[in-house]
Amino acid sequence: MAENGPAMIEQRLRDEIVNGPHYGELGAWKMWLTPAGREGWRRRVDLLRRRLRPGMSVLEIGCGTGLFTRDLAKTGARVVAIDISPELVERARREVPEPTVEFRVDNAYDLDAEDRTFDAVVGSSVLHHLDVGRALAEFRRVLRPGGVLALSEPNMANPIIFLQKNVPLLKRLAGDTPDETAFVSWSLQRRLERAGFEDVTVAPYNFLHPVIPGPLIGWVDPLCRFLERIPVAREIAGSLFVEAWVQRRPVT
Repeated sequence: MAENGPAMIEQRLRDEIVNGPHYGELGAWKMWLTPAGREGWRRRVDLLRRRLRPGMSVLEIGCGTGLFTRDLAKTGARVVAIDISPELVERARREVPEPTVEFRVDNAYDLDAEDRTFDAVVGSSVLHHLDVGRALAEFRRVLRPGGVLALSEPNMANPIIFLQKNVPLLKRLAGDTPDETAFVSWSLQRRLERAGFEDVTVAPYNFLHPVIPGPLIGWVDPLCRFLERIPVAREIAGSLFVEAWVQRRPVT
């Protein structure tokens, strides 16, 4: 996949600033407000924060209205939460008045942070909005040795995601920006490794679709998690969980 030039990067940033507030509302309605959506949200929170510890310095990319930020802060970590949209950042400040959280308007391609500032960089459904090479280079730059990158991203191998990202009408109905895409696991893992990350894992997960009725979740969720353990079937799960390290320290 070719990287975008400066003009295209600027256009993508403008698209995200304009579309971000609308996408946030649409995404929340679709994904997180149904009973199955809330289950998916809880699971994603647990994955994103599983490496976080009290006192760690954490950068959250694309915080939106702070949907995940409050729970990241509950780990005891100090969280800097950024978004390109001033409107979303202002809303997040009102929604999440946590003393250990700092909200900023910032650009993922040119972060307002010194080299080796953070112990972790986390994000939910953010990388697929970005120019991947430039974003990964910045994430690696601001991570300390031993730091971890944790992301949840849409899986292009999932039939529903594939149609949404590639059929123009469905793309518009979903509120996607024109450049928004999704990933396949092997390709994303290779890009992370080329960007200098170590011990990279890109694991497909999440077959529990938000439209599944609440009374059926107790029956369907165990089946969904079983499918995640089947080598071929799991490749078409709805999401990919990424974990990648910078100069990972040996376990002692």
